[in-house]
Amino acid sequence: MEKNRFKNLALKSHMLEVIHSLNFKQPTEIQEKAIPAILQGKDVIGQSQTGSGKTHAYLLPIMQMIDEDNQTVQFVITAPTRELARQIYDEIRHMIALMNKEHQWFIRLLVGGTDKERLKEKLKRPPHIIVGTPSRILDFINEGVLSIYQAKSFVIDEADLMFDLGFIKDVDRLLVRCREDIQVLVFSATIPDKLSHFFKKYLKNPSHIKVAKQLSPETMEHLLIAKRHRNEAEIIFEISKVIQPYLAIIFTNGKEEADLLGQELIQRGLNVGILHGGLQPRVRKRIVNDIQNLRYQYIVATDLISRGIDIEGISHVINAQLPKEEHFYIHRVGRTARINMEGTAISIYDDSDYSLLEKLERKGLTFRYVDVRNKTFVEAKHWDRRKRRRRKKSQSVDQEAWSYVKKPKKVKPGYRKKMKKQQEQIKKKLQSKNRKRNHRR
Repeated sequence: MEKNRFKNLALKSHMLEVIHSLNFKQPTEIQEKAIPAILQGKDVIGQSQTGSGKTHAYLLPIMQMIDEDNQTVQFVITAPTRELARQIYDEIRHMIALMNKEHQWFIRLLVGGTDKERLKEKLKRPPHIIVGTPSRILDFINEGVLSIYQAKSFVIDEADLMFDLGFIKDVDRLLVRCREDIQVLVFSATIPDKLSHFFKKYLKNPSHIKVAKQLSPETMEHLLIAKRHRNEAEIIFEISKVIQPYLAIIFTNGKEEADLLGQELIQRGLNVGILHGGLQPRVRKRIVNDIQNLRYQYIVATDLISRGIDIEGISHVINAQLPKEEHFYIHRVGRTARINMEGTAISIYDDSDYSLLEKLERKGLTFRYVDVRNKTFVEAKHWDRRKRRRRKKSQSVDQEAWSYVKKPKKVKPGYRKKMKKQQEQIKKKLQSKNRKRNHRR
């Protein structure tokens, strides 16, 4: 029987009991490398893919380092969205509940959409840990009801999204209010180069922990469906007749697209929830609770929510519109096939997506090209073959047009330019004729 490697990470008995209660068998790679470094007081930059156990990689050592007799804020955990902050907060509360009752640890959640005056009263007793969004934590500090100067460690979770959303400026404002020797812990699936200046400013000889990862799990299947003048709702409704998802998340490239697609799918009879950053805080909270209570079978969402909230049990990811950047595709599909579970990513694509698909395939991602007909997936042609076929067809039109060009008997200056112009005019007529012929078919 394999020995539990958590015992080799300098974790104390009460933390090992929590780990046992959480039913963690062995540490993940990021946990095995990060926990000892954090307990040694080192600054850490931890990079590993979604679902690799990053959150517990910093929660376990942080909770071990709490000094119950010290009534000051000892640990600050920041997250880019209130949903992710709430999930981290709930996980800490869960871990505290699993501990021996002799441990009296206090934690506060500081996010928008909550009763500010009530929180001010509660903060009169400083918590050991605060979890929140940078802007909200900053609000309470500026109002003089909270101090983080004595904090031992400062966590920046989902650092890439924090940077993308511009929240790193608020993180900067928080860190200047901390003591100079504070331990800074940065965790993210990707680490943008643009964060290097920030790291140099606040991190001292950090341990860089990068867990080598595949582009996507081996247990995930990637399907591509050509749009071909259909709308996304029509295709996704047909897809719904093929798959039976435990939970499917459907990504769009914007809030308006999410609202429109969600309503169209609801009208077609699908059980759909809509989730994006444009919703009112109370609505967002209710929908997140409904998702966790398995009220919906489909969720239409944006990238902001996809990276700012952890939703369990996603069996399918559907890209109604593909993103423009490779890392967004990886973040999206990383919502499924987690912890060795199987998952399926289905993407609707058109001509504008060729560049992205080419980059992903060049990096080793394997797609299966299908269409959906009669409640089943049928094989379809590779996007590049279709592209080449169109290119070849275009070339044949060029050749046909050239055959109609009148060649001058005498060569005069500028004759090539005139012939080329004549060819383009004939080509336009031929293309127009072909379109009309295809339309009649």
